Amino acid sequence: MEKIPLTRAGYDALNEELKQLKTVERPAVIRAIAEAREHGDLSENAEYHAAREKQSFIEGRVKELEGILALAEVIDPATLSGTIKFGATVTIVDEDTDEERTYQIVGEPEADIEAGKLNLKSPLSRALIGKEEGDSIEVRTPGGEKAYEILSVRFI
Repeated sequence: MEKIPLTRAGYDALNEELKQLKTVERPAVIRAIAEAREHGDLSENAEYHAAREKQSFIEGRVKELEGILALAEVIDPATLSGTIKFGATVTIVDEDTDEERTYQIVGEPEADIEAGKLNLKSPLSRALIGKEEGDSIEVRTPGGEKAYEILSVRFI
């Protein structure tokens, strides 16, 4: 299996979520199931079915997080330099609208476009990889071709 690149912050966030699920969420849902069982007939007990559904979600997420963390390769962006690669924080400007955006290129499990965390496998990331400050890139988007200029590259 191939390694999953993560920043230290991304690894810590996933590890914290796993701890929360195991130490808080899992025991709470077990108590809720036990409590719902005490109410009698399980076939028409909505509380029981809701608790079992939540338990299923928690167990699935625990397995997913354990798998990601087992394959994680933690990369510290501060130790990197040069062209754009994993961990780089890149400020780009849309050449048509002059709108500036800043993204950090991160692994898939920690990607969150709203928080400026760009998936390493996204079209924009793939276009940025290997480029330098001052370069222009073109990216094919669902809305057509977009052109960006790279304003800055930082490894923090």
